[in-house]
Amino acid sequence: MIPGLNRLRQLGLEKAPTDADGAGLVALDVERLIGLRQGATGLNLGARKVRALHAGGHLSPFKGRGMEFDEARPYQPGDDIRAMDWRVTARTGKPHTKLFREERERSVLICTDLRPTMLFASRGRFKSVVASEAAALIAWASEAHGDRVGGLIFSEQDELELRPRRGRRAVLHYLHSLAQQGAWDPARLADHGDPAQLGVNLARLRRVARPGSLIFILSDFRGLDEACETQLALLARHSDLVLGFVHDPLEGHLPPPGRYRLTDGERALAIDTADGQWRRDYQARFAHHRQRLAQLCLRRRLYLFDLATDADVPATVREALEGRR
Repeated sequence: MIPGLNRLRQLGLEKAPTDADGAGLVALDVERLIGLRQGATGLNLGARKVRALHAGGHLSPFKGRGMEFDEARPYQPGDDIRAMDWRVTARTGKPHTKLFREERERSVLICTDLRPTMLFASRGRFKSVVASEAAALIAWASEAHGDRVGGLIFSEQDELELRPRRGRRAVLHYLHSLAQQGAWDPARLADHGDPAQLGVNLARLRRVARPGSLIFILSDFRGLDEACETQLALLARHSDLVLGFVHDPLEGHLPPPGRYRLTDGERALAIDTADGQWRRDYQARFAHHRQRLAQLCLRRRLYLFDLATDADVPATVREALEGRR
């Protein structure tokens, strides 16, 4: 990618999104997120990897026992030795076994990336706004299915963990947390992103996720490296992962040959896109990034969909979920 291109608004190529062009293009409008509830009607979050039928309303994708610990009771002949509660046994001096109860709701975790690289668009809406709208649709669809909604919202400076909760109040809390995240502060637009931050937050997501969770990660995946791939592989062992790759058309294809001025509001630079080899190298770097992500998903059996800044977000999310089925 062109150094310094991220987070930059175009001045000579095509009019960049601004608040004057329409609400919610460069900053998050919580009212719009709440209004997306209607657009989430009929979205199907059904499990792709079917393992067992539990007492809830889903075919479970659980790869473990799919049960929650309920209590310990004295061991009885015929109890599964693998369910022995060794701590209670040691404390009481008498063998005890664990009792489990079936999960009745699924946990849906939505990981939304608001790092500086997401605060950019050459058309449509900022990548961060598009990711947040997709997160809102998924959250409302989860609430409609009776799932518990939670996740992780992270930027360069802040990370917010939201434990899964059920009901409309949990969704509203998630949406307000998105809108109030410090990343939307204009003073932070000039901050430089740390690529290693992605791996740090994926590791944090592992601490939030419980076995059997359905996890959506909405990001441009800038900074994807071996450490990130390891974290994604560990998450995929016990959960069902869906990756939403958020990108802008300018990241994959440079504008027609010419000189263009760009600025982030404080600094300005000019790029010359007339060099054919440079244009091909630029396009190849983006293609390599996208291909690496796709190959990872093939190896780990993850589901990947594209989400462009100029896309119809509800239609794209709906199509992606239908394809996942």
